[in-house]
Amino acid sequence: MPAPIDEFFLDPKVVRASFDAASTTVDAAAVVHGEIRARLIERLDVVRLTPSVIVDLGAGTGHASRALRDRYSSAQVVAIDLSTRMLQRASKQQRLFRRFDRVAADAHRLALKDGVADMVFSNLMLQWCSDPDLVFAEIRRVLRPDGLLTFTSLGPDSLRELRTAWSSVDNYTHVHRFIDMHDLGDALMRAGFSEPVMDTQRLTITYRSVDALLQELRGSGSENAAHGRRRGLTGRRALERVREEYETQRRDGVLPATLEVVYGHAWAIERQPRRKEGGEVRVPVAQLGRRKG
Repeated sequence: MPAPIDEFFLDPKVVRASFDAASTTVDAAAVVHGEIRARLIERLDVVRLTPSVIVDLGAGTGHASRALRDRYSSAQVVAIDLSTRMLQRASKQQRLFRRFDRVAADAHRLALKDGVADMVFSNLMLQWCSDPDLVFAEIRRVLRPDGLLTFTSLGPDSLRELRTAWSSVDNYTHVHRFIDMHDLGDALMRAGFSEPVMDTQRLTITYRSVDALLQELRGSGSENAAHGRRRGLTGRRALERVREEYETQRRDGVLPATLEVVYGHAWAIERQPRRKEGGEVRVPVAQLGRRKG
């Protein structure tokens, strides 16, 4: 008998369909995503690395790919996304002498050879993946030794106001289960990364109404894809109850929506050296120390 599917499992087909549908509206709706992307790029200022190949994982419509191509003018940038329609829109970010490649692929099964990249950059993609261990293992596989992973995701406090409002209506899953910063750090270590640096920032976004929040989520492709979601249309009465519950959190004329943004940064390490008979371990001198620039 097969094991039951976790109610929070995210079906890649559903995720892809949501982002395909939002490909023409995401740039206008995902203003907050753009701000977080800019902050993640700013953090590269303190990184000593001259990458030859950069993977923008979860590239969407290509804004980060363009920014990375500008920052590292001699690097090859590969934009990877689950949604082919998002990647089609990313063509608008291409410029004559600053072009980037586009590849449609699932982050759980990257269509790249081992050890081809010096950096993997990923903004707000990981929360759409059900198995972070597998995603980190794939990222580690495609990174060269001493390669860098830098990413953002959403932590468990995100959209807590919306989760609370829905909990008074029914028992379906309406808001995804976002993974804690410490659990992501542990997953990085299991995948073979060293020196993971994790921190969080809390943002409070305000809206004039619940409908404005829901419209932004829909427009950015951030719709509910959890296995435990309600199938079919949500009734008018249920939505009205959500509005009523959310209204109890109105302050100074606006409704708050919390985002717990997780920032992660880690280096790929050499594979474990083979142990010789008698307990001796041989480590080439070239593997001692990290080359970051």
